[in-house]
Amino acid sequence: MSSLVPATQVEDLVAMEPTGTAPRRAALSRETALRTAVELADEAGTGVPSMRRLAERLGVEAASLYHHFRGKDVILDGMLDLVFGEIELPSGDVGWRTAMRRRAVSMRAALARHPWAISLMDSRTNPGHATLRHHDAAIGCLRSGGFSIAGAAHAFSVLDSYIYGFTLQELSLPFTSSDGFEDVAGSILTGLPREEFPHLTEMIVDRALKSAYAYTEEFGIGLDLILDGLQRQRDGWR
Repeated sequence: MSSLVPATQVEDLVAMEPTGTAPRRAALSRETALRTAVELADEAGTGVPSMRRLAERLGVEAASLYHHFRGKDVILDGMLDLVFGEIELPSGDVGWRTAMRRRAVSMRAALARHPWAISLMDSRTNPGHATLRHHDAAIGCLRSGGFSIAGAAHAFSVLDSYIYGFTLQELSLPFTSSDGFEDVAGSILTGLPREEFPHLTEMIVDRALKSAYAYTEEFGIGLDLILDGLQRQRDGWR
């Protein structure tokens, strides 16, 4: 399970010294530091930035960061908690299937915005408030939808594995649009010995190169297959 340290309330931006002196530097808040760290990670496409780089972006000395964070692991926990905070909380009010589908779509979007977080989402050992709230809500939605505690664990695992895996694959593809996909598929087809690879040829010609095909739609199709399977298995898990 992934993690983060809850953000503290934003401190006063300017604290004045006694009359006749210059104002102090704006106080640094934990939330500001974490959101800036996420911004840097998004720009670089990697995980936690160096303390020096983060301090430079914040306009403070690196030593100031240690007032809020004991080390880089604490910053990373906090960054991941912010990502979890962007994901829609599932609610039993709309039914478990609809709620899980909305959660999956929201999580995929959050991970696309923060690709560095995918491999870290379940690697942390100090989950923050947003992370704990998210997991509790997901489990509660499944339980209220008729899943046993074992069934909820199975459903949670398979859904997250699919969401993480599909998003990671999608972000690794050498194209970002349908046009780009057609270019890549067409290039492969040009040098493909069709008699040697008849099934791959058929897939490219009759599926990939069709104008209506969009790889992004595969996410929803696969998600529905999983939800259908969970629906069938739900009552058999005790």
